[in-house]
Amino acid sequence: QVTLWLKKMYGNQPIPQYEVNARTVDILYELAECNEARDKDVSLLIEDMKQKAAEYEAETNYLQGILTETLDLSLSSLSGKGVSDLNVLVNSAMALETKDTSLTSFFCAINDMTSELYATESKNREMELELSDIRNKLTAALILEKRLEEDLKKTEELLEVEKAKADSRARNLKFLKDKSEDLKIRIKAAEEQLAATGLDQSLTHEALVSLSE
Repeated sequence: QVTLWLKKMYGNQPIPQYEVNARTVDILYELAECNEARDKDVSLLIEDMKQKAAEYEAETNYLQGILTETLDLSLSSLSGKGVSDLNVLVNSAMALETKDTSLTSFFCAINDMTSELYATESKNREMELELSDIRNKLTAALILEKRLEEDLKKTEELLEVEKAKADSRARNLKFLKDKSEDLKIRIKAAEEQLAATGLDQSLTHEALVSLSE
């Protein structure tokens, strides 16, 4: 079946060489089925279009017969303006997609298009309002973002200043701590020196303050 389909597809031309195995045959078989199904659908569509063309032609002949028999009117007997007006009428009916050229069909089609136009304009106005709202929100967001960036910059600058102050305080605290330790050592050394020289404890500052009190 695959071979017959390939011969049908290529006609008088030679079939290209391909590796024959289960996979390639399965793929070609699926392609053949899809191709035949598509050809069948196209054939049905062609037959349907031929049938519609025949129906349109029959209806045209019928209408032309009515015009000729009842009004003795044909396209060849129309004036140039008449042919032009008829073309305008036909083109208008095709543009409006009416089933015929009666006034009722034209009015219905125009009303439908007018309603559709109003609906579209209403939808456009809604979209414009939404777009305007989005623009306003976007503008507010950009302003807020700029303000936040400025606040962040000021905060960072303030943190740098506070960090510098904290570093200075830390250095001062370390200096005072070291100075305090040094003074304690010197005081202790002085006390030990005084004690070694036989200083009477009743003459120390603390003893004198206690005695004074």
